Amino acid sequence: MVTTARPAATASTALPAWVLVGVAVLVQIVYPLVPSAWLTGVTVTSVVVFFLASLADVVRVHGVRGGLLLVGIAGGGGLVAEAVGLATGFPFGSYAYTGTLGPELLGVPVVVPLAWAMMAWPALVVGRTLAGRGPGVVAVGAFALAAWDLFLDPQMVSAGHWTWFAPDPALPLVPGIPLTNYAGWLLVSVLVVGGLHRALGPGRGSGPATALYLWVYASSVLAHLAFFGLPGSAVVGGIGMGVVAVPFAVATWRRLRGSLHGTLRGT
Repeated sequence: MVTTARPAATASTALPAWVLVGVAVLVQIVYPLVPSAWLTGVTVTSVVVFFLASLADVVRVHGVRGGLLLVGIAGGGGLVAEAVGLATGFPFGSYAYTGTLGPELLGVPVVVPLAWAMMAWPALVVGRTLAGRGPGVVAVGAFALAAWDLFLDPQMVSAGHWTWFAPDPALPLVPGIPLTNYAGWLLVSVLVVGGLHRALGPGRGSGPATALYLWVYASSVLAHLAFFGLPGSAVVGGIGMGVVAVPFAVATWRRLRGSLHGTLRGT
């Protein structure tokens, strides 16, 4: 079933999403500054608030049904993929959660499918912005989602939230995480972003989703380099995710500049 995009939102309807974006950014800023005993709690809080920001934004753009589709396709799809992965080793490789991330469903911490959903919407916005329409939207959006794991997995493995049983072969500079993991992420991302793109119907750009994606990219590079002691993933993730994040930032800047010029000419 296809849903149609809602009319352009006013500033007031966007306010809840922007407030949640601000809170998500604040929680992530706090993360490297809190005592180590608080880190897991802040990690879970960060994911929950980020998820709520994405959910509020997709509801703003595509209505309540759009929010349900995000939860069902991205959250539910992520849960199924993770549960199958734990049981069979496909498609990511053999791994296990260490029990540090809170309540679990089908052996998967509940926060994990929320993480899939929280980034799926911004990734789709990236795909729609850079590719416009057609299969390119899914290709670019899926890469935008999967590339995030170049930061996520090294950080979470380093923090002890999950472990890999057969970590080789791995990417240069990022030991301990098998190449199969990234292939699995790309496969699941194609299915998730493709499903969302088809189910949500035509859409437009989104300021909150744009801010979320670009914040995750820039803050991840800085945090891995300066706070987490993971310079390898800072470089690899900076290049890999930057393949889409940098052109997306340029396209966003050009759009904003064009809007500003249009406003100034109209005054």
